[in-house]
Amino acid sequence: MPLKDVSHEGFDAVFYPGGHGPLWDHAEDGTSINLIETTLAAGKPVATVCHAPGVLRHAKAPNGKPLVDGKKVTGFADSEEEAVGLTKVVPFLVEDELKRNGGSYSKSADWQPHVVADGLLITGQNPASSGPAAVALLELLKAGAK
Repeated sequence: MPLKDVSHEGFDAVFYPGGHGPLWDHAEDGTSINLIETTLAAGKPVATVCHAPGVLRHAKAPNGKPLVDGKKVTGFADSEEEAVGLTKVVPFLVEDELKRNGGSYSKSADWQPHVVADGLLITGQNPASSGPAAVALLELLKAGAK
């Protein structure tokens, strides 16, 4: 299904998987940004893992500030990007961008699972965080169903 055809109305949550692709494909895409903003505004969770927290780069909160401003977040660490030798290839570093937008960034040791939930926003640090982030999202959905 093309992203332009996706709406929060048809889903209980949105989950952005990682990989480097989201840094180019979704971080600058207005449709993606709108999906994130409208999903959260509808009271539904958004989860992102690894490089995917980069999609939050231009998303805004209802007050017009960056969505991550003041929120606890994580994402692919600068040290992990350095380890794979791509700091000069990617359009931006996820850790730096989250911090620049006011996020309260935390991380674990490189390649170790680390997931942060702040309200309806769930972020995972790296590939090892994918499963734990999915579990956190399911738990949030389950709690909302009670």
